[in-house]
Amino acid sequence: MIEVADVLRQYGPAYLEQFGATMPASHRRAFEDILRCRTAALGGHLYECNECGRQHYSYHSCRNRSCPKCHASDTEAWLPQRQAELLPVPYYHVIFTLPQELRDFTRLHQKKSYALLMQTAAHALLKRTADPHYVGGLVGIMAVLHTWGSNLAYHPHVHCLVTGGGVSADGQQWRPAREDYLVPVQALSKLFRGMVLDRIRRQFPEIELPSSLWHKDWVVHCKPAVQGTEKVLAYLGRYIHRVAITNSRILSIDDGKVTFRYRDSRTAATKTLTLDANEFIRRFLQHVLPSGVHKVRYYGLWSPSHRDHLHTWQHRLVKPSPDEQPPSGLGPSVEMPSPPPVQPCPYCKTGTLVWIRRLPPQGRAPP
Repeated sequence: MIEVADVLRQYGPAYLEQFGATMPASHRRAFEDILRCRTAALGGHLYECNECGRQHYSYHSCRNRSCPKCHASDTEAWLPQRQAELLPVPYYHVIFTLPQELRDFTRLHQKKSYALLMQTAAHALLKRTADPHYVGGLVGIMAVLHTWGSNLAYHPHVHCLVTGGGVSADGQQWRPAREDYLVPVQALSKLFRGMVLDRIRRQFPEIELPSSLWHKDWVVHCKPAVQGTEKVLAYLGRYIHRVAITNSRILSIDDGKVTFRYRDSRTAATKTLTLDANEFIRRFLQHVLPSGVHKVRYYGLWSPSHRDHLHTWQHRLVKPSPDEQPPSGLGPSVEMPSPPPVQPCPYCKTGTLVWIRRLPPQGRAPP
């Protein structure tokens, strides 16, 4: 299988020669880590098959959050923790998208603008849902930052998983949202637009934004999680520990070009796109987040300051019958740790791998 690392290995030196002097530190670190991931440079372990005697090298991963080969196990660990925090109520999936006119600004000021985007989306939701006409209570919000479209284009937006109801101001009542309706989307969009532009004006007084931003409609989607809350959570979980493109989508690298699969967001059809190698690397690296930027944030009832209320309402909202088991949303169960899985030999397929020794890292070499 062709990997992003293969593209960087083959065409990266020319890219660095042209753009290396202006690359952000986070881009350069991701560049180097991806090249070294699961190679002898990071060290690892040596195993031997107890049947055929062949040796197998297992190298360490780089753990860079932008690496396509890392973090599958992180997603598996993250999902049960979040599922244990779910309330037994309906949920809504809300998406906030920045308009095209703000994308250059966001790219230039990523650290501040990503935080501003996520905070404003959540605060707009909290303000609208606090209105007694809609929910009239404190909802729980999990916000997940995405910066890419399927074709690697720069497309910053925030996915929010929102409880279909909230806790009253006195903390004594649960106020459910109306069936299949959370808040009016057009009003939420206008509120989000006004709050974003006002915060940009206050945080970046030297920047003059186009006046057209105040008059165009900003894209906000809100829909019930009819396919099931856990499915929406699993969907968001895949993106939390995933980067802009997976290795399996890359079809070929040849003659200075990279061809990959992508899904057209308008038609849902699978298409192919061929980019110059430099353009492919540029598009990939623009989705590497600056150090210190969090992809996931929790607000309202899911914020750390309200976790006691969350656990209280997990119990109060559940009404199990005598023959029912307690729901999974009441916290993680205590289980005995299972032994590490036995690794089959990748060569003879009948034996198992036995650990021989640890392989030390070979030092940090330039890409």
